[in-house]
Amino acid sequence: MNIIKARKIAFDYLKMDEEGKVESRSRAVDDVDLDVQEGDFVAILGHNGSGKSTLAKHINAILLPTEGTLFVDGKDTQDESKLWEIRQTAGMVFQNPDNQIIGTIVDEDVGFGPENMGVPQKEIWERVEESLKAVGMWEYRSHSPNKLSGGQKQRVAIAGVVAMRPKCIVLDEPTAMLDPNGRKEVIRTVRELNQKEHVTVLLITHYMEEVIHADKVIVMDQGKIVMQGTPREVFSHVEELKSYRLDVPQATLVAHELRKAGIDLPEGILSNEELVEALQKAAEQS
Repeated sequence: MNIIKARKIAFDYLKMDEEGKVESRSRAVDDVDLDVQEGDFVAILGHNGSGKSTLAKHINAILLPTEGTLFVDGKDTQDESKLWEIRQTAGMVFQNPDNQIIGTIVDEDVGFGPENMGVPQKEIWERVEESLKAVGMWEYRSHSPNKLSGGQKQRVAIAGVVAMRPKCIVLDEPTAMLDPNGRKEVIRTVRELNQKEHVTVLLITHYMEEVIHADKVIVMDQGKIVMQGTPREVFSHVEELKSYRLDVPQATLVAHELRKAGIDLPEGILSNEELVEALQKAAEQS
């Protein structure tokens, strides 16, 4: 079943003059169709200004399309009476965890969302425990968020969203401000939520290594979807991705260069392990 269904959505940012009249408009999302199945892990890639973050904000109804329709779990985001339900269905995690953490103690922060939803007190604490355990932060429940590392803060921010029991989590460059270890922690957490709790995940990222385990990769450029497929399908097109000013995973790039040098390697190698295995096979056959 489709949890997210977009048809020909477009979004214009408007620049107003001093009198409140539209001076100019720039199209950030242009004629996008999107289908995300429940339980999928979808990664969205694109250079700065490609429209990926603008698209993400539509899924939580932070932005509403200028044209077209977007349905989240069967509900039209343009229907004001459904906004609360849509925002409970699709939780949002942003780039800077400090913008989402408001409690002085970790467990209080995670319980804030369910409390606002009117969840009974006993169930709030059950959800807090489940959510913090799901992201590997239960032992830090009594800590001040200010004393945590960037990766730990982002995992607390994710727990805060998970505690509201969304069917879908949209992560808008959640690792952009983290060091490599923090990035690994957060992506491991997100993958586990997807695999064990069957939460649908939409991950917007600049880091190619973060998307190799996704079910589907979408590439955006100038507001449009220009490529989509499995990670192996998308990363088989190294030169096309370069034309959109995007990198590829390191192992994919090395394999691509070796193939250009005449070594018989398959397209779409994604990891170092696959590269080593392919090189061993090539050596045995030569």
